[in-house]
Amino acid sequence: MLNEDLSYEPDGATPKPPQLSIVLPIYNEAESLPHLLEELVPALEATGRTFEIICVDDGSRDNSFGELQKLRAQDARVRVVRFRRNFGQTAAFAAGFDRARGEVVITMDADLQNDPTDIPQLLAKIDEGYDVVSGWRVKRWQEGFSAFLTRKVPSATANWLISKGTGVRLHDYGCALKAYRSDVIKSINLYGDLHRFIPAIASYYGVSVVEVPVNYRSRQFGRSKYGISRITRVILDLLTVRFLLSYSTRPIQIFGLMGLGSLALGVLIGVYLTFVKLVYFENLVDRPLLLLAILLVMVGVQFITMGLLGEMISRTYHESQNKPIYTVREELG
Repeated sequence: MLNEDLSYEPDGATPKPPQLSIVLPIYNEAESLPHLLEELVPALEATGRTFEIICVDDGSRDNSFGELQKLRAQDARVRVVRFRRNFGQTAAFAAGFDRARGEVVITMDADLQNDPTDIPQLLAKIDEGYDVVSGWRVKRWQEGFSAFLTRKVPSATANWLISKGTGVRLHDYGCALKAYRSDVIKSINLYGDLHRFIPAIASYYGVSVVEVPVNYRSRQFGRSKYGISRITRVILDLLTVRFLLSYSTRPIQIFGLMGLGSLALGVLIGVYLTFVKLVYFENLVDRPLLLLAILLVMVGVQFITMGLLGEMISRTYHESQNKPIYTVREELG
């Protein structure tokens, strides 16, 4: 029996947006999907709010799309987006956010590790006035020593690095179970692997972020797609996020600072060599220090030039798209 889409009025005349949008990135989760929806739909119905479930098939190679077709046929509140190939979890989240119609957007994994019964506590924090609510899997990593080495160590290291690098201290950046106000998540442009940095990126715009403990369940089907290699990716993405948050609208302040430092050091070395030449009459032709001074001066000039070019590009970007350099939370009158 096909369930009615509760986001529409009973007479079917006037479309009414749902209150909640659930975004599920999916990659090779055919076995998990039926069990997930069996838990997720009752949990959402228990909240008393209308909802939609946006399933994004990120180029799965198993029968995930076939399972999604069945689920869509059973429940009109299930919406399905299918990528042509595997673009990654960030792209899947972005596609879901673009299509979300709810006032609150909730993300979670499709591998049954997130517990749908935790959703009400995320919504309770949203109702308290928070803009971003992040899940914290407190009782994680009880699978044994191998999981400790291959998953807990990389995850703990990544969380520490992100917290230190962004200034937004969360225990579990990797938890996919999160809730966002729609206006917050739709103002963030995602690319690369920046999905794990969403709370940090959102905090740049002055939103309130809170973390709540949630349940954690071991994977029942398939295998984890993460490992110790994530640390390298996190470090590179962290550098990107740090630059975007601090210097994307004022690149001269980072490139100019490095340029002035390099230029000043080169000039100081040059002054020292000049003193040595004029006072002690030493031969400078074969001294590597002379080459270093010339190199530092050239690099300093290049960095300053890059900063100025970055300022021009940033100005052109904002002015051509009429993109504001601020975000407004609310207005009265």
